[in-house]
Amino acid sequence: MPKTLAIACTALVLALGAGCASQRIAGALERYGVPPEKASCVGDSLSDRLSFSQLQALNRAATAYREVDRSSVPLTLLDLARVAAEVRDPVIPLEIVRAGVKCAVLPSSAMLGLSR
Repeated sequence: MPKTLAIACTALVLALGAGCASQRIAGALERYGVPPEKASCVGDSLSDRLSFSQLQALNRAATAYREVDRSSVPLTLLDLARVAAEVRDPVIPLEIVRAGVKCAVLPSSAMLGLSR
């Protein structure tokens, strides 16, 4: 994504809510090694199923985690779900795992024990 488009998306997210959230999620997942088509699928799913405030809470939790753990090892989707559990909103980690399974990033066994 060109830098100007990224800046525009960020401005739109701040101004309009969840606009461009799917692309931002997908971009972050791609940086963590998720193939682009799967990252896009997860981004679409999370932006559809989580509210803007939930997406903000997830972003804050992931940012805080990275500030504490500065290792070069990227977060996996399950790591992100564990970090999201710290937000104390049970929907967020559930939706992360659900999107991961739906988009074939995580095995279906990851859903065991999770229900809504």
